[in-house]
Amino acid sequence: MSVCLIAGMLILSACSTGVKQMSSDTGKDMKKIGIVQIVEHPALNTIRETVIKRLEEKGYKDGVNITIDYQNAQSDQTNLKTISQKFVGSKYDLIIAIAAPSAQAVAGETSEIPIVFSACTDPISAGLVEDLNKPGKNVTGTSDVISVAKNMELAKRITPQMKTVGFLYNSSETSSQLVIKELKAYAKDNGINVVEATVTSTSEVQQAAQSLVDKADAIFSTTDNTIASSMPVVSQVAVKAKKPLYVGADSMVKDGGLAGCGVNYIVLGQETADMVVDIFNGKRPGDMPVRVMKEMNTYINKDIASAIGVTIPEDVLKEAAQIFGK
Repeated sequence: MSVCLIAGMLILSACSTGVKQMSSDTGKDMKKIGIVQIVEHPALNTIRETVIKRLEEKGYKDGVNITIDYQNAQSDQTNLKTISQKFVGSKYDLIIAIAAPSAQAVAGETSEIPIVFSACTDPISAGLVEDLNKPGKNVTGTSDVISVAKNMELAKRITPQMKTVGFLYNSSETSSQLVIKELKAYAKDNGINVVEATVTSTSEVQQAAQSLVDKADAIFSTTDNTIASSMPVVSQVAVKAKKPLYVGADSMVKDGGLAGCGVNYIVLGQETADMVVDIFNGKRPGDMPVRVMKEMNTYINKDIASAIGVTIPEDVLKEAAQIFGK
């Protein structure tokens, strides 16, 4: 009987050891991915959700063969630094940084862990890459740069009487710094005046927007994260003043902009995830060109048009990729 008991204990011990070994191996094989997002707003949320979905389609499922740790900085630079240090200190296999401030924070903490950014308008000016075709370091990703000219041409088709454009932006965002330069160059060549209102946080957005409606025929804001996260406030100011609000992202049109011309953020998220998979398959970030979206889509909000008394031309409606409202 004691022999049987000893034999049984040995079997149980062997099984227990096998389970522990399997668990250890599984954990060892799992890729650890950190996702850091500067702020919560629909365009950036779409990127994150699409990245996770695309990775699963490519065979990388959270909790199965990868572990995803998502952190949102709530537009706080201190939070960004803390999150970045956590990811690096935990030696994650790869970090996905959504929006330029996120990527800048992470890149400042590591030169070894692969970083894939998404929705970074101007990665060179942001100091993330040396060259779009050959980034050169441990960082690469996707850009959501928009065409200022296409947005202004769209604005002129909808509101041809527009003579002065008010540009609303966060002066610390490199993406907006690029756009204001392009906007001024376009305005100079096309006989349009530009007035500016800058903010440093969401608490300043309402007052800045209000300062523009008395000076400009229309308000324009690009894919600025601070403005995008405050769209209901900006839209309310613009609608009350009966001024058209042109923006650079589909989500910003949905959230109260009149119209805009920009990238498809689902496609951007898919491209970002594909780059992650390429790195897992052995490619070096420094050798992977930054992916810039070539196709620009037009978005229209008919409810806003009605609210401010603007009629959208039929040819613009026909070419729109998406129309919000009735």
